[in-house]
Formats: sequence, C-alpha cells, structure tokens
Amino acid sequence: MSDVVEKTLTALPSLLSLDSQPGSAKLSSTSKLGTLIRGITELTSKHEEEKLIQRELASIKEQVSSPNTSMRQMKELMVRAIYCEMLGYEASFSYIHAIKLAQQGTALEKRVGYLAVSLFLNESHELLLLLVNTVLKDLQSTNLIEVCMALTVVSQMFPKDMIPAILPLVEEKLTHPKEIIRRKAVLALYKFYLIAPNQVQHIHNKFRKALCDKDPGVMTASLHIYLQMITENPEGYKDLAACFVTILKQVVGGKLPMDFNYHSVPAPWLQIQLLRILSLLGKNDQSASEIMYEVLDESLRRAEMNHNITYAILYECVKCIYTIHPKSELLEKAAKCIGNFVLSPKINLKYLGLKALTYVVQQDPKLALQHQMTIIECLDHPDLIIKREVLELLFRITNAQNVTVIVEKMLEFLSISKDDYTTIDLVGKVAELAEKYAPDNEWFIETMNTVFSLGGDTMQPDIPNNFLKLLSEGFDSVEEDRKLRLFAVDSYVSLLQGEPGKLPQRFLQVISWVLGEYSHLMEELEPAAVLRLLAKLLDMKHTSSETKSWVLIAMTKLCEGGAGVSVAQEVCETYSSSMDTVLRQRAQELQYLSHNSELRAKVLPRDAHMEPLEVDSSLSFLDGFVSEALAAGAAPYKPPHQRQEELAQAKALSLEPYSLSLPISMSSCSIADRQSPTLLSISSGLSGDSTDISHKGGSTTLNLDGVKRVWGREGYLAHKEPVEETAQVEVPSPVQSPSQQKEADSSHSQTQTPIPTPEPEQEKKQLASSLFVGLSSQSSACLMGKSEPTPQRFRRKAKGQGSSAGVSEQIPNSLVTSPSTVDNLLCNNLLDSNIASETDVSSPKQTSQLAQGLTTANGTCDVEGELTDSNIKGTKPSLIRDNGMVAADPAPHKDPDGPKDSYLSSHLPAELSGLSCSEITPLCCNQSLDLSACHVQKEDSLVLVVFMTNSSDSDIQQILLQFDSEELEVSCVSDSPVEEVRSHSVAVCQYSLTVKRPSVHVEVAGSVSFHVPVGIPQAVQFSYKLPLTNFVRPLAVSTEEYGTMWLAFSHDTKQNLRLINDVQEPLTATLNVLKKKLQLHVVEIIGMEGIVACRLLRDQPCLMHCRVHADTLAVWLRSPVPDLPDCLLYHCQRALQEH
Repeated sequence: MSDVVEKTLTALPSLLSLDSQPGSAKLSSTSKLGTLIRGITELTSKHEEEKLIQRELASIKEQVSSPNTSMRQMKELMVRAIYCEMLGYEASFSYIHAIKLAQQGTALEKRVGYLAVSLFLNESHELLLLLVNTVLKDLQSTNLIEVCMALTVVSQMFPKDMIPAILPLVEEKLTHPKEIIRRKAVLALYKFYLIAPNQVQHIHNKFRKALCDKDPGVMTASLHIYLQMITENPEGYKDLAACFVTILKQVVGGKLPMDFNYHSVPAPWLQIQLLRILSLLGKNDQSASEIMYEVLDESLRRAEMNHNITYAILYECVKCIYTIHPKSELLEKAAKCIGNFVLSPKINLKYLGLKALTYVVQQDPKLALQHQMTIIECLDHPDLIIKREVLELLFRITNAQNVTVIVEKMLEFLSISKDDYTTIDLVGKVAELAEKYAPDNEWFIETMNTVFSLGGDTMQPDIPNNFLKLLSEGFDSVEEDRKLRLFAVDSYVSLLQGEPGKLPQRFLQVISWVLGEYSHLMEELEPAAVLRLLAKLLDMKHTSSETKSWVLIAMTKLCEGGAGVSVAQEVCETYSSSMDTVLRQRAQELQYLSHNSELRAKVLPRDAHMEPLEVDSSLSFLDGFVSEALAAGAAPYKPPHQRQEELAQAKALSLEPYSLSLPISMSSCSIADRQSPTLLSISSGLSGDSTDISHKGGSTTLNLDGVKRVWGREGYLAHKEPVEETAQVEVPSPVQSPSQQKEADSSHSQTQTPIPTPEPEQEKKQLASSLFVGLSSQSSACLMGKSEPTPQRFRRKAKGQGSSAGVSEQIPNSLVTSPSTVDNLLCNNLLDSNIASETDVSSPKQTSQLAQGLTTANGTCDVEGELTDSNIKGTKPSLIRDNGMVAADPAPHKDPDGPKDSYLSSHLPAELSGLSCSEITPLCCNQSLDLSACHVQKEDSLVLVVFMTNSSDSDIQQILLQFDSEELEVSCVSDSPVEEVRSHSVAVCQYSLTVKRPSVHVEVAGSVSFHVPVGIPQAVQFSYKLPLTNFVRPLAVSTEEYGTMWLAFSHDTKQNLRLINDVQEPLTATLNVLKKKLQLHVVEIIGMEGIVACRLLRDQPCLMHCRVHADTLAVWLRSPVPDLPDCLLYHCQRALQEH
C-alpha cells in the first residue's frame, strides 16, 4: 500500500504542477494536498474519513471566500476540492470559484479551473452558462494552450442551446495550421453532431476535408463522425468506400508513424473503426464490397500475432466479411478464424469465438454444425458468461424441431442464475420461443408457468401482458382456443391448491385474471371453490395491493349463487374500510355486483374479449369542453416536459444579444409565451443563435464503457479446460496462418485412430443431435429471425381481410428480444439523398423452393437473376438483406424496361388518371406473381395502388394481401378485395394511407399469400417506403384563425434555415420554394416576417412562423402533434438545400 501512495504522490506534481519549483519530482512535504492524502491513508474507518473530509471542506470554503486568496492559492484549493469530490463528498460551494479561476487565471491556473469545471458540472448545470463567454474569448486567443483548453471543454460538456454562438469559431479551427487544434475542433464538432445534428448539417463538406487531412490524428478523429453518420445513412456515403479502403491499406501496411502502434500492431483502434465503417458500406452492395476484398484478406493475414488487440481486429474482420457481399475465399478464412477462437483453451478467446459464431450462424448454419461438440462442452463450462453466450447462440439456431431441448437448457440456466440482467434477457427469449414454436398446448402453458415462476417480478411487464392477450384473442381454431384455456385453468387451480405463497406477484395476477375469465369453461369446477382459492390469496401476508386488486376483480366476475355471495360478502367486510382507496373501491364494486347479477352481466359480460375494443387515444369526446374552456380564457394544456422547460426558462438568464432588441422584451416572447406571432409588434423570439429546444428524451441504456470485467478472485484462466476427447489431437493455436492450418489438418488425418466412445461422450452426442437438428442445408427448418415457410403454432386471428393490424406470422414486439450491440451496427438507412422518386421498396423471397434452390456460401439467397425485370426507374436489384428483405439500389440509371412500366400504367383506375402519380416500382417478384406499386396524391388522401401481375399460364387463387405499419394506417378502398388473378392478366388494388405517427420517412410492410393449382401455398413479404411530404397538404386559413390556432398548439421547434439571397425579395422566394416542394400555404407576408400553414393527412395541422435575420431564415414550427414539427423542419432543410 505504501508503494501505491508513494507513486501517487510522485505523479501528482507533474500532473497538476502544484510545486512552484520547476522540475520538482516529489510532492512538497508542506503541500496541503499531500498532507490530506497522507492523512486519509492513515485512517482506519470510514467514519474517521468523513470527519477529516468535512474539516477539509470547511477549511477550503473559508479560504475560497476570503478576498485575500491569490490565484495561485485558489488553484491549490480547487485541486483539493477536486480530490474531495472524487472521494464522493459534495463541494458545491467551490463550483463558482472554479469558473472564476478558468476566467481570470493564467494559463496554468486556467488549466486547473477548466479541469475542475469539467469534473464538477454536467451539460445541464445552470452555472455552465457563465463559462460561455470565457470559452468564446479563449477560442479567439492567440495562445494555443488556451485554444486547446477551450476546445477540450467544448467537446466534453457544453450547453446545447449555445452551440450556434461558438460554432463559427470551431469551424475556423478546422483550417488551423496546428494539427492538435484541428483534431480537437473535429472532436468538438463530433460532440455537436451527437447532441444537435441539425446544427452541423451545413458543414459536412468540411468533415470530408478533415478525413483527407495530412495529419493522421485529425483523420482518426473524423472517423468518429463518419461512423455515426454512416450508421444512420449508409447510402449517402457510398462514394467514400474507396477512400476508407485506401486509408485501411495504409494503416495495415504500417504507413502511419510509430506513435500509433500498440504492441507492434499498427493503429489497432483505427483499424477496428474502419472495419466497422466498411461493413456498413458494403452491406447489400456488390460493387462496394469488391474493392474491400483485398484489404480484408490482408488484414486477416497480418493480424496473426497472439495478442488481445489482434484478436479484436480479427473479430471485426470476421463480422465485416459476413456482412458485405460474400466471397468464398474470404468466408473460408473467416470460418477457420472462428474455429480457432472457439477451440482455444483461453476463456477470452472462446467467448470471442462464440460471439462471432452467434453473429454469423444465420448466414452460415453449417458453421455451427462443425463445432457442435465444443458448444455442448461450453454448456457445462464453469464460466457463466460462456454459458450465457452459448445460450444466445442456441437461441439463434432454434427451430420447431429443437425448441424443447433448447428451452429446457435455458430454463436450467435460469434456475441457477442470480444476475437480474441475465434473468430478464433469458425470460424474454424463452417466452418468444414458446409462443413461436410450441409443439402443443400443455408444453406451452407449463413453459410459461416456469417462466413466470423463475422470472419473478423482475421480468418485463410485456411478457405477462402478451400472454394474457394471446389467451384472450385466440387463434384460428375455436376448439384449440378452448383446450388451451381449459389446460391453463386446470394448471392454475392446481397451483393455488399447492403453495401459492411461493409464487411471484405477477404470476398471481396472471392466475387471477385467467381464473376470472375462463374458470367457467371447466364445468366440474364450482365458482365458489375458485372464490375460496382466490380469497386465500388475499389473506397471504406478502400479497401486494396491486395483486389484491386483480384478485378482487376476478372474484367480482365469479360471484354468483349462495355460496359465492357469502364468500364475497366476507371479503367485502374486510376491505370496505381499507386504507387503500383502490382496494376499497374494488370491494364496493364486489359487494354491489354480487347482489345484482343482471347488472354484473352487463358490466362484466363473458367473452367480452371477442368484441373489438375501440380506444379513443386522442380523447376527441372532450374537444367541445376544451374549446369552451379556451374561449372562456383557460390556459391551453402543456405537456410535463414543456412545463419543466418553461420553468427552467423563467429561472435562467436572458441570453438574447442586445443587437436584436425589439419594442417588446425578448423574455416575453420565449417558448413559454403563447402570444401570436402574426402581429408585427410581437417577435417570435428567434434569432440567429436560436436552436431547437424541443424536448428530447435522454438515453436510458446502461453505459459500461471503461468498466473492468472481473472474472473472479484468482481469474478464470487458472482453470484448465479438458481437451475434447473426440478430437484426439492437440488444440491448435488461437490464430494460425492458412499454411499452418493445412499442416495441422493433414497431421490430424494421419494420426487419428478409432477409439471406443465413453458413455458421457455418447450422451453429449445425443444432446448435439437434438440441439442441432434442422441446420443442414437440405432441411426446411427455419432459424430464429429467418422467414418461416411453415406456419407457427400460435397464429393470431387476422383483424381484417384486405388490411390487417399485423401480419399473422409476426410475434408481438414486446416479446421480441432486443438485438445485440453487434446487430445494432447494421441499421437501416433513414434517408437516401439520391432517390429520384423518393421511394424505397424492398422485396423478400420467402418460399421454400427459393430457400432450397438459391443458396450461396454464407446461406443467403441470391435473387439477382430473379430481379432483372425490375421496372423501377433508376433502380437495380441487389442482394437479400439479413432480415430477408430485398432492397432496391436507388442509384439512378437509364431504365431499360419502359414498356412494362407503360403497360402497368394503362391499368391505373380511371378515377386516378390525371392526378399526381409516382413512378411504378416493383415490390416483389415470383415465378407466378409479380407485385408493383405506386402512390397517387388526392386532395384529401394518399392512395397506394398495388398491381398484381400473373405471368404464368394458370390462375392464381386465394390471394390475401395484408399490411402492417407503425406509422401508417392502411385501409382498403374497395369493399371486395381481389382474391384471384387470371393467367397473363393484371389485377389492381387500392389502399388509402393516413399517418398515425409522423416520421421523416414512413414505411408500410406487407405480405401476400396465394395458391397456385400445382404446388404448396406461397407467401412473399415486401415493404414500401415514402417521405412524409407526400401526406402534406395546404391549410387555407386566415390570419386571425392562424393566431387562434397558434395559441392552442403546444409542440414546437425552432431552427435557422438557409435563405435564398440571390433575388430581390429573399423571404418571398424562399417561401415560394417551400410552397412548391412541400405543398404549404403562405397565409401572409408582412415585411421581414411570414406565416405559413399546412396539414398532415388527415387533419393534423402544423403552423410555421418565419423571420429574416442576418441572412438566415429563423423558423418556428408549432403543432398539436408531437413529432410533426421536427419532421417538417427536416424536409424544409432538404428542400432549400436541393434548390
């Protein structure tokens, strides 16, 4: 311990420069920080430490408040306050003094002041506003140290609302002659992009200059920004693929300075970032992937050192190879690399191999078969992390044939797991598998009972809710519904007759609901008996108030007859005087309804779940009351987040520059003010520095960056794993060259001799045959996450004929497990700036024939030959995505299939001719049926027209077209949907689209199932994507109506947009561009201000107030719909950029 203290005391002077003598190597014996540290190390209890720190903080507070304290003394006081804060004791009195030190001190004192501020304050702290002027002054300083300190603070913490004030200064630093300034400026812009991406959209070209900077550090810093932007929009940066490949070649070739090397590996973290970027750019893009093959091969070859950092590079290489367009040679090398990892005796490498195998198993299921015995060995591994990763792998390869064995293994692990995160994760996975692949009703109910018992009250509430919804909605067969519910009732009665006190509260709530709804189905079960069992739950000591409420509701449904009423009366007497108001209300309901069977039958009818339930989430029945209240002078409703923002605005200082003073105070025109912007005497409060202050929810994910993984007191590496007996060969090195691997394979084939198989090994082989059944290339079994040709057991009932709330094969979203971090790297593109028709379509291949006939080396179907008749202008076919969807490449080119497009256009319904119509784009194509679509803009709706072309010689029958979308509501225009298409003919269907939840781009997914005379039923999925602007229509209102509506709307956003300055009247020209491209209605233009109105189909208004200031257009949008202002603001930016 003394060595550690001595090293700490030796390092502190050089880090904080506390000693006045230059070059001093040890902390002065008279230093008060040194005295404090020595005093703490000599203490023996936490209580003594608290007393010492409190005395120290009192001394610091007294000295910082003294007017005679010099800046040098203040610097040492701040260091001591930092040390106390690091130990967990609050020193809030020193915050303001840290800001003063950063403002007034010398360079060394400013350094300590900035350090203290960055450690003391967070981004939302109100004192941070006092640092803005200091940062502005230091950014303009000629002292490089001051500029560096200011940029460092900006990149760590800075108020979002003040970004426009310093953004021009940070942009200037991108061209600074010193590379350290340029690097820190890039990192500051990266911080701005994360917290306010709209603020830095206009400087994307400068990011490209930073990528080509001559200094490797600046180029490395720019990769952070590009990884984030490419993750959100890979299509917009395809042209940079060659650039990133060139950079990676130079890095792998050792062209960077030696300072970037780590354990003789050239810039490993830079290689990892570049590999992640290349995997995003090469996904579903053959041309981009082809230029990556050489550098990926070189990266695999060079990363052969046995070191942890090279293993990380190999892992990223494997992921990239399996993500981009496949090449057989690279896939073989990646598979060998995974095999070396999995077979390694080192735990870290084995975990890495299992992680990689989990990622690639859906592309290449046969790879799991090669290592099945190793995977079986890992199921009994002493390391719980290894076992958890094996279960994740098994979850990915689950199908209808192996579900019982895999679920059994998961439940065994759950029974011994003590980690809450693992329990929540596995419970969700088991519930998902049980619903999708349950072999029979009994297994499903028993499995869910085990899930509820093991998951306890830590499980996600969606799991019991979806289970009850599944029981309530039923399935395709009425008889199956009855059997499932009967078995559930019988099972729960048995549990209540046993020891219900050991059951979790959520499980008891499920039991109560099921017995209340369906116990009448069991004729031999008396309602009074069920009531007595439920009454016992009320008497248990550990039953929560919420569970008691569920029990009382269930008893209310069952109370009938003399015996039942007597039991209910006893319960009512107990809880009618309860201190809990909810229980008291339930008891009163039970008492009243138990004596009035006629009223109970009306209030709680049996089989009420069969009736469709209409929920008015907008509470439109209160519109009249709200209108009257507003007319009487009542204040409009404000969401909680807006009330908090307004409260913060009222307490905060006014930051409006004096040059923008208007006759009315700016403070009265903040977002808290509900004055109408239509009057010239009242300003909107927008300036050149205005920012988007709409409420954004913070991230709730757990940040584990930098947290050390503890494997145990002595480390797991000390435990030696037994070498697999079936291999009978020495385990190869974790990473081997191809030549070494061949030699090992040859020696293995020469020395291997047959030996008797022991009994434990025979059991493992039997387990492997059960776990890995259905993974061979000839099997038609479906993996989790893949399309399934055979219907799942529990198929939800369809809610409509032509349009449904969801595809019947889908699992409820609440049951689907969140993808891992590896999967999240492959995000869908939010916006493609090169789409000519602004429409993105995708099409899958779901039939079993294609699944068996078109298989590439990595298990992905190649339908490039099937899509050569694509008739979308500027579109060419590409590979199937990982999720089974075929995406169209939006790169524009000459259309060779114009006649087919004209042929389909001739089938457009007569009532839609002459209206604005998009190009006809293919949705999916099959040997028998081709689907294409276009959308037609009507004044009051948007119509999706679907063309079904039968190119075969036989009729197609029993066609069922279903749609599902989170953003759109789809309804069939025709009363009788198309169910048959004659041979060599075209059928047309029309669907009306309206927006439920605004988004920049909205997407509707769908599936079509049909029968051909010869063959099995076939099903194909597709998706259709279009921008929100297609749903925008002008809203003609007067200036007075505009002002009234402005006062009533609560959701708003602010932003500065580009102004068209090369004309005589910039405001009029800019608004005309927005009017033409977005179909807006210009209400009035007065001087330098204008007001605009529009509506989103149907009847979702949005108002916009514009004001010209400093060659920019300050825009304020307001709407009653939460996300609509942000979406329209985005399209306004795009429209002005494209002009």
